[in-house]
Amino acid sequence: MEPIGLYIHVPFCVKKCPYCDFYSLPYREELADRYLNALLREMDFYEEQPADTLYLGGGTPVLLGEKRIKAVMDKARERFSFQGEGTIEANPGAVSLSSLTAFREAGLNRISFGLQSAVGEELTSLGRIHSAEQAAQAVAWAKRAGFSEISVDVMLGIKGQTSQSLGATLAFIGELSVPHVSAYLLKIEPGTPYAASHMERLVPSEDEAADLYLQAVEGLARQGLIQYEISNFARPGHESRHNLKYWECREYLGFGPAAHSYYRGKRFCHPRDLQGYLLDPVGDILVTDDAPGGFEETAMLALRLTKGVDFLTLCARFHKDPAPIFRAAAPLESAGLLTVREGKIALTPKGFLVSNAVIGRLVLQD
Repeated sequence: MEPIGLYIHVPFCVKKCPYCDFYSLPYREELADRYLNALLREMDFYEEQPADTLYLGGGTPVLLGEKRIKAVMDKARERFSFQGEGTIEANPGAVSLSSLTAFREAGLNRISFGLQSAVGEELTSLGRIHSAEQAAQAVAWAKRAGFSEISVDVMLGIKGQTSQSLGATLAFIGELSVPHVSAYLLKIEPGTPYAASHMERLVPSEDEAADLYLQAVEGLARQGLIQYEISNFARPGHESRHNLKYWECREYLGFGPAAHSYYRGKRFCHPRDLQGYLLDPVGDILVTDDAPGGFEETAMLALRLTKGVDFLTLCARFHKDPAPIFRAAAPLESAGLLTVREGKIALTPKGFLVSNAVIGRLVLQD
């Protein structure tokens, strides 16, 4: 049996950022205790099987505290014989050397900090509760605590961001000397404060945001951080093994409100409802796809990776004719949006900027 991944959604934040559409609520001690009890009950619901990646996301997972996170890790080892890559997301303003040391001792070995920017005005606009100095301190503490796998998140195309300010953030990242960076273009989600305030009028234009993205790709490459997915960059051997499960269409279990799973040939999820989850953590599961993992889904997910897709092999697996795909690829290659090599198609950074359209032209032939 191939080991699965485990994703645990921790739906608590100190303060919700105005651009964020992830499910989270204000942290309360009493709710955290009840959430932990429900989470452990849900983990016990599934039969024992091996897992080799675990990802604590949110929300702000570090708010659970040292004892609760240790309890989660102990349950993962007990129920899923977990060993391998254990990741926790962290706000740089919500950690200390002692908490990071405790997380490392609990069995977590990878940490992802939400830096977003190293420029004070941009951090304020994003509603972040940390400064660049706090982020540098958090990374230093993580290294002292024994984390060698450290990632930072950066947002692109945000209000006030210019080539010069992004350059300052990239230089700051270089000084941190971390082996992984995630760089995301801002997407203004419906229902967020950003959408309500019409932030789309204040952020860089699409062309300007595209230039910032390409600047990030090139700047990170100069630091030895090579793009391996649309928004992810790493030194060789430091890619996120857990996230690769998503893009390689491999199975994982998601726990907690709003968490999604791909398990035993089905995709399913929990509603965005903490109270319902607390009452019955296994009774509110909704099946979203009872036949996932088909040709289109497999190809579309894999095309997010810079290594691309071997369409000759994939088409043979699904008994499809590859000729129309390569015909569709020819003009896209001429436009610099992808490369075709020995049956393998891979998007370029320029192609990633219009990935939905490119992938649709390749895969959605009918």
